[in-house]
Amino acid sequence: MVKERARILVVGGGYVGMYTALRLQRKLKAELRRDEVDITVVTPDPYMTYQPFLPEAAAGSISPRHVVVPLRRVLDRCHVVIGEVTSIEHAKRTAEVTTLATAEERKGATFLEYDELVLAPGSIARTLPIPGLAEHGIGFKTVEEAIGLRNHVIEQMDIASSTRDPAIRDAALTFVFVGGGYAGVEALGELEDMARYAARYYHNVQPEDMKWILVEATDRILPEVGPEMGRYTVTELRRRNIQVLLNTRLESCADRIAVLSDGQRFPARTLVWTAGVKPHPMLAATDLPLTPRGRLKCTAELTIDGVDHAWAAGDAAAVPDVTAAEPGTETAPNAQHAVRQARVLGDNIVHALRGEPLDTYAHAYVGSVASLGLHKGVAQVYGRKLKGYPAWFMHRVYHLSRVPTFNRKARVLAEWILSGLFKREIVSLGSLEHPRAEFELAAGGKPPHGPSDDPNGSS
Repeated sequence: MVKERARILVVGGGYVGMYTALRLQRKLKAELRRDEVDITVVTPDPYMTYQPFLPEAAAGSISPRHVVVPLRRVLDRCHVVIGEVTSIEHAKRTAEVTTLATAEERKGATFLEYDELVLAPGSIARTLPIPGLAEHGIGFKTVEEAIGLRNHVIEQMDIASSTRDPAIRDAALTFVFVGGGYAGVEALGELEDMARYAARYYHNVQPEDMKWILVEATDRILPEVGPEMGRYTVTELRRRNIQVLLNTRLESCADRIAVLSDGQRFPARTLVWTAGVKPHPMLAATDLPLTPRGRLKCTAELTIDGVDHAWAAGDAAAVPDVTAAEPGTETAPNAQHAVRQARVLGDNIVHALRGEPLDTYAHAYVGSVASLGLHKGVAQVYGRKLKGYPAWFMHRVYHLSRVPTFNRKARVLAEWILSGLFKREIVSLGSLEHPRAEFELAAGGKPPHGPSDDPNGSS
């Protein structure tokens, strides 16, 4: 039994936040019923996004609502607060929180008190001071960005189809992706596949008219699948007429012109930035120990080093990898570790509340799978290398097994079956991003957004 009533605060509703809270409400079912434990989850979004499915959502293979998991339904024994933790003073066990009602109430931020703290705010895109990036770059970390990018790509094809200006047409049909990791390669592969299919419905746009460019600063892409599979991926992408530029950096994208370190210049209305992530900046507003890279210093038991009653995992945590041969190695900030860390973290909080010894997180990296479009992929699992259809099939099976809740698994599987029986959907719903524009225009006002106002070129 829990010795006294414990208030557990979980910051973040991503992989670690959701799975930890889910583990706690299962392990502490009796304590929650007796009101001996209170679990509060503070998250800016009311859902958890399964990010490995974002490329397929952008390509239209999966509905956007099936890529996310509603937290209130899954965490039915927790208090879910939609807001953001702006600062934490762990010495006083308090967290400053702003919610959707904060501005309406005009009372400033509220303060939550807790006994046990779980920090899992995740990460944000790591950007560089590149001219024009903030104005014209498109990220790829959220479902909103994925669907916005899909709409944007289709709109660029519409622009190219309806203009006689060769400069505008060339810029509209040029798509630059910066970053050769999972997000960049999978997003590029899926969207190029979708655009190639969509071109058959345009009378004056051919697949060879489009220019797809992948820019990577190092000498390899997809390092997670190994050098051999990385080289195969480069060959496969180039076979599809995709330019893969290694050892190349983006130096500017001002005025919608991508300028690269090798001197090449591409007029482009689409620039997708997937060049890595960094820990959430909220961590700097805490009194907890951080590494030089801004991540939380953690132990192998997922406690924050040198601090009592504080826990962390996922992208924001520097967790020692006890399975690595080289000392000082940390676990990679990816979903494979985050989901498993969350289970150990939830169990250890229960152990701590009950006065039991803690478990050590240990998981050897088994491999990686990546999709390069429909029926195309690469994989390296337990030392075995797969490519083409077998790797693509393994990618789908693995992620179907990992997406949370049976409800989501069934819906995603049904959509895959239907997409195999029917043609792709290539509809752009860009107006969803500004739903009141048409009504404001009808009411005599000026539309708040127009093609000239949108830095990405979407209407």
